[in-house]
Amino acid sequence: MENASARNLWGDFLDAHLEFASEDAPKVIHFCDNETDANTCAELVCKETKRATSHSLKGLQLRNENLPKIGDFYVVTDWSGNAKCVIRTTGVKLLPYFSIKEDHARLEGEGDKSLDYWKKSHWDYYTRELGGLGASPKESMIVVFEEFEMLYKK
Repeated sequence: MENASARNLWGDFLDAHLEFASEDAPKVIHFCDNETDANTCAELVCKETKRATSHSLKGLQLRNENLPKIGDFYVVTDWSGNAKCVIRTTGVKLLPYFSIKEDHARLEGEGDKSLDYWKKSHWDYYTRELGGLGASPKESMIVVFEEFEMLYKK
């Protein structure tokens, strides 16, 4: 783990939770593709308001990233790389974009937590993400809906 802040937080987490001492070092992540949203999402995760995220399957595939798995650990940082909390994946579902419901939007905890907000903000994000990879979002595209629990924070 190259990020010293994340390494320190992971070490503090392991000191408090020896039952996870044999776990591999977690992936270090920030949410979103801009500073304002990344910092807001890190704060929402630490407050346990944000308990899910939605990846585009196409984006993961084009970047050769693995699907999240139940039990995966992550150190969440702000945009600047300051470690904020440790989360663990509790559920993963593959859903068409058009089938996302109010419950999904509420679990993501962003904006006013409405489905309308979710659809607008995620469509804009997927447009930027996939556009940079030579693709574009579609109503039928598969969304990787990942639920998680916040286990430890500074």
